[in-house]
Formats: sequence, C-alpha cells, structure tokens
Amino acid sequence: MGRWLWLTPRGCTVGSFGIRWASGSSPVPAPGSKVLTGSGINANVRNMEYAVRGKLVQRADEISRQLRMGSGSFPFSQVVYCNIGNPQSLKQQPLTFVRQVLAGCLYPTIRESLPKDAAERVKQMLDATNGAGLGAYSESKGVGIIREHVAEFIERRDGHPADPNQIYLTNGASDAVKGVLSMLIRNTRDAVLVPIPQYPLYSASLTLFGGRLEGYFLNESSEWGIDIRQLRHLIQRSQSKGYQVRGLVVINPGNPTGQLLSEDNMRKIVRLCEQERLVLLADEVYQENVYVENPSFVSFKKVVRNMGSNVELASFHSTSKGIFGECGLRGGYTELVNFSPDACENMLKLMSVNLCSSLPGQVALSVMVNPPQPGDVSYEQYTRERTATFESLKRKADKLVAALNTFEGVTCNRSVGAMYAFPRIRLPLRARSYAVNQGLTADQFYALQLLEETGVCVVPGSGFGQEEGTLHFRTTILPPESDMDTVIDSMRTFHARFLERFHD
Repeated sequence: MGRWLWLTPRGCTVGSFGIRWASGSSPVPAPGSKVLTGSGINANVRNMEYAVRGKLVQRADEISRQLRMGSGSFPFSQVVYCNIGNPQSLKQQPLTFVRQVLAGCLYPTIRESLPKDAAERVKQMLDATNGAGLGAYSESKGVGIIREHVAEFIERRDGHPADPNQIYLTNGASDAVKGVLSMLIRNTRDAVLVPIPQYPLYSASLTLFGGRLEGYFLNESSEWGIDIRQLRHLIQRSQSKGYQVRGLVVINPGNPTGQLLSEDNMRKIVRLCEQERLVLLADEVYQENVYVENPSFVSFKKVVRNMGSNVELASFHSTSKGIFGECGLRGGYTELVNFSPDACENMLKLMSVNLCSSLPGQVALSVMVNPPQPGDVSYEQYTRERTATFESLKRKADKLVAALNTFEGVTCNRSVGAMYAFPRIRLPLRARSYAVNQGLTADQFYALQLLEETGVCVVPGSGFGQEEGTLHFRTTILPPESDMDTVIDSMRTFHARFLERFHD
C-alpha cells in the first residue's frame, strides 16, 4: 500500500477513530450548515460596494420586471437606466463595420457576402488565430496582430513608439485596472490616491485587495480640477499615519464629473509621481468622448514621453465607451510604460490565470484602433455612422446640462467629456431629515423617489464620494434624442414636486 502522509489541522490529533479537536479549538460546524454565510465569507468581499449597480439599481430591475409582467402600479411605462454608461441598452446603434467583421469571424461561411474590406479583415483575424477562430483561446496577452494594431494606434495618437509586448488585451478596462492594483497592494498599509468623486471600480477593488483608498477631492468650482498641493498634503498625512502611498489614479476625461485635464496639469501630476515614486494609473476610456475643440484630449503616455520621464504608467482604454459603446463584448487593453521586466512578467502571470480575454472583444478592439481608411469600401459608411453618433452625444450632453442648470437649487458643470452629468443638488432640511429617518442619505432618498415616480434611474453622488455637506447625482447623457426631452421634463416635474413636498 505504501506510506500515507496525514496532514492534520492545527489544534487536533489523529486517534484510532479519526480526528480529535484539542480543547478550546474551533468546533466542527453542525452537519448541513452553510459554509459561505456571514463571517464564513471573505470580509473584503462583504465590505465591497459598487454603487453603479447597487440597491437602487436592484429596485429599478424589480420595477422593470413588474412592468414586463403587467403587475404593480407605476406612473410610467418603462425604466430609463441612466445609472451606467451602457450606450446600446439605451438604443445607441452599433457601427455596421464592427458587426460585419464580428459576424464573419464568428460564422466564416458568410465572409464572401461581406464588403471587400470587411471580408479581408475577417481573413486577417482568422489567420491570426491559426485558423482556430474565435472559439479558441488566444495567447494570454491577446492575439499578436491585434496588439500590433493597438501599438500603431498609440503611435499615431502620441507620436511616440509603442511596444506590442507591453500591451495586454483584457476583458474591458476593468480587468486591466484590477490587475495593476493587485500588484500594487501588498498589505493593508499600502494606499492608492483616487479622485473623489470616483468611479467605484477603484474603491471596490482596493477593498477586495485589502488596500487603502486615499481620496483626493476634485475642485467642483474650477470644473473638477486637480490640486497638486492637496495631493502632496494627502501623501504626507498618509505617511504620518504609517501608510505607504504607492499609486495615483487619474480618470481623464472624468467619470462621473466629465472634466478634461489641461496638459500643464498633467505635467505637474507626472512630476509629483516622479518625486513621490508613485505608479500612475491613467483611466482614459472616454478619450473619444470629448465634445469641445479646446482643450483636446492628450494622453498621459504622450506627456510622459515628451517630458522624458521614467514614471511607471499604466494607461487603460476600452471598446465599451467612446463611439463604439460595445460594453457587452468586453474589449479593452492596458499599456505598461516604464515598468520593470519583473512587473511585466507578473502582469502576464495574472493574465495567464484568466487564460485570455474575450476573442470577440479583441476583434472589436482591433476595429476600433484600426478602422476603415479613405479608399476602403466601408470608409464612407463607417465615418457617417461614427460622426452621427458623436454629434448626437454632444447635443445630448449640452441639452441635459443646460436643462439641469434651470432646476431650482441645481448647478451642473459642463460635460466636456465622457457620458455623464454630475449635478449638485440643494435639498431642504426637511427632506434631509426625512431621509435620515429612513436610514438613507439625502441623495439616496432623492434618487429613490425619482425612480419610483418617473422610472428614471440615476446614481446618488454618495456612491462616488463627494465633499461633506454637498449632494449630487450622476446621470448618463445616453437616452435617445427622441426621448431626451421627455426624460428631462419628467425630471424637472419631479424635482419641483419634491421641493414643494419637503419645503422648509
């Protein structure tokens, strides 16, 4: 039979009748009791919060189900999900060329019926998978030729070389962000500077990895700008408490705030990262959603290279936002700049654990960074559709912000970029007191009442973080133009009625 090696839990011994627990050690749970419940669940997971899909959205889903089933009584016929940047859920149309290439890759039999340039792209993608198609794993970093397309896109955008080997294709930008954060956080004393208001991916991920979020407030009175002096103060304060700040997150264009950083501000941020030895995480997924000509979007990669800086930079981009709005395909990438070979090797290890990112997402990413060019069969249609989508987003952003600024007690900075407005709301004391009695923050109560009375689902500002004494909510600019006036009118009517009901 050979030798058996018995591994026994600490605090117990092996007798002739099996394992005996030592006095005072953990008792054996009762047969049939659940393992994953209460304290049996990782505390970091239980403590995570993600307001964009929090309890208010769960209530919206419940209402939506009741409406579909014809049960319940509501003064509206549908829920309008303005809580998340999910363009195609609000009827934004996908670009034809993207879907033609995807269709051909997923079902190669139709390739010959596609436009010539789409058919050629299908062949290129399938050849790059060694004929295995989109149903097989790619290499962990992503399909080689697609990483080359991404590198060429970055070079055209920035005027500086990009190495395909430093590009990692991921399931949206979120997986890439989590990968870099997981390398940064070694223990509970490690901290990362994150903008407030922030996208909750960062707070949730830092909670999961056991790190500390050190929030820096964006300046609402100066269009949500970044104050470098505040960052230095926060670093010093964090260090005095025994924490080590190791990274700085910048979301540009801003989410939920919609601002765009100036190049001068970006240079100061890079200098700060140099001086304080911080890894710079540049969330740039809204770089195509810039609705003004001046300032235009400038990437942190370009600023870092122009400065000759050696700052470690991880920049993120995605097919989910911009003009594509292909959230469900899960296409994204990160480029690691100035990272050590050791860090790159460990990033690859993280990618390898997930085997590879979604192949349809990788193909969509290839089309996004390498679209039809002048002279291609599909160029005119692609450009026409892309321009129409962009111009529609711009008009909706301008219309929504202008309307919100006419509501009593509401002010809203312009939405220069991204897909959101983040208005500040001033609510009566009676409303705030009533909310506390309901166990809610005032902005949660306001958002819940807005949902129940209009079907419009927004996210309370407290889900993103906000300066003490201020209240906000985030709404997308994504409802169809044909519906935007109706959405705005319902919000306006509700707001006036809410103020009247709770006036001091």
